[in-house]
Amino acid sequence: MAKSAKKIAPALPRRLIGYARVSTDDQIHDAQIDELRAAGCDRIHQEHGSGASRARPVLARVLKELSAGDVLVVVRLDRLARSVSHLLDVIENLEERGVHFRSLRDPIDTSTPQGMFSLQVLGAVAQLERALIAERTKSGMRAAKARGRLAGNPGLRERRPEAIRAAAAAKNRVYLDELITSAQTWLPTVKQLRPQHSWDNVVRILNRKGHDWTVERLRRAVHRLVREWRRSRSQIPL
Repeated sequence: MAKSAKKIAPALPRRLIGYARVSTDDQIHDAQIDELRAAGCDRIHQEHGSGASRARPVLARVLKELSAGDVLVVVRLDRLARSVSHLLDVIENLEERGVHFRSLRDPIDTSTPQGMFSLQVLGAVAQLERALIAERTKSGMRAAKARGRLAGNPGLRERRPEAIRAAAAAKNRVYLDELITSAQTWLPTVKQLRPQHSWDNVVRILNRKGHDWTVERLRRAVHRLVREWRRSRSQIPL
């Protein structure tokens, strides 16, 4: 009697997950939605906010929910990221989890060799971008020094209370925005391991994945996110 052939389970179709970001001045039914729907996206998530804003609660939730084999689809690269460096960070995190990325109007599709080549070109551009920013900063400081001016905020140098408060508030906003943006890369691990594992073990595991945490900084980051989440439940992906 011939042996029955082993059945091979068919590969699950890839889910196309669309993400659209529109400014607060745009209409709700944006053209992006139509393009993403025409591209075959199974689900489309829409966020309102400017491109410069680091706080993207919808994007943070989408990135967290994507699973291996999914494809994150946007109409244009600027709908997803606020800079080339930010774009590469997001895509690198997706690739580590087996998730692909596609931009409909740009030659970026990480499931194809051509798309990966374009991504490598973007990586070179990001390096150039960082070098140019650093050079402009140094040039500005040299020019200010040549004119007899000190770099920085005059109010801070003079220890004006209003300038100190404004600088502290701005620093706090930047810190919180960075935590919210990066949370999907480390917060799930913390939630999975704590409190069964010590903070030392959590930091050790995260740093093996490429992070650079200390116990003190990680605990402070988690506590800061928890406080912000309690204040505004819709802002933090907890």
